[in-house]
Amino acid sequence: MTGLVSAAPSQHNDAQFVLSIVIAVLDEQDNLPQVCRELAEAMQQLPAAEVVFVDDGSQDQTVEVLQRLRDECLPNLRILSHDRRCGKSAALRTGITTARGTWIATIDGDGQDDPRELGKLISLAQAQATKGRPPLVVGVRTRRKDDWSRRFATRFANGLRQKLLNDQCPDTGAPIKIFQRADFLRLPQFEGLHRFLPALFASYGVPLVCHPVTHRPRLHGQSKYTNFNRAVVGVRDLLGVMWLRNRTHLPKSIREC
Repeated sequence: MTGLVSAAPSQHNDAQFVLSIVIAVLDEQDNLPQVCRELAEAMQQLPAAEVVFVDDGSQDQTVEVLQRLRDECLPNLRILSHDRRCGKSAALRTGITTARGTWIATIDGDGQDDPRELGKLISLAQAQATKGRPPLVVGVRTRRKDDWSRRFATRFANGLRQKLLNDQCPDTGAPIKIFQRADFLRLPQFEGLHRFLPALFASYGVPLVCHPVTHRPRLHGQSKYTNFNRAVVGVRDLLGVMWLRNRTHLPKSIREC
């Protein structure tokens, strides 16, 4: 598969979407039917929303399954496809750049996240926005349903990040997040960005709201990342984010004279 493949035009192309749900996927053909059915159900309780799947160079039938599911249950589904694997952060940026909603929600495409959580989180985000600066809302996984080695690695990484970045987030790598599209597009792009959003958003004055969410076992297949490559790449990225935050200098206010 080559080039960028986009979804056929939706019947709601001219609509003003409040929310765009962006999902990066890689070889998730077996998980997508349940994920899409749950999204279709959850969207009945959400403000006007679209779903943007970004296929990050899958070698299975991910795109074909999504095309079928668009016809069956998700007319507001858009499909973007990378010609090669670029990484989750790049895939999310592709989807967010193309999204038409003011607010962005991210979830994973492996079935571990429950789309029904999005209603509560977008309500929290909108309520906070009426009081001041629109926030980043993170769905904190209180009871992880991964094996013990991955839970240990995540706990260690979160502790190290909190100590060095002081990002005030107990689960900075949580997949479920809600934020404003314009705020995300101000951030520098690098692979691994999605694991450091609380710290990076804080550098731009975006407040943080954490809310507990459910977490479920993966439906099919296995994670695309090992604990070892997460650790090696994570330390390098952590040092990079520390440098970026130290070099980010923004005014508290701007006035035209």
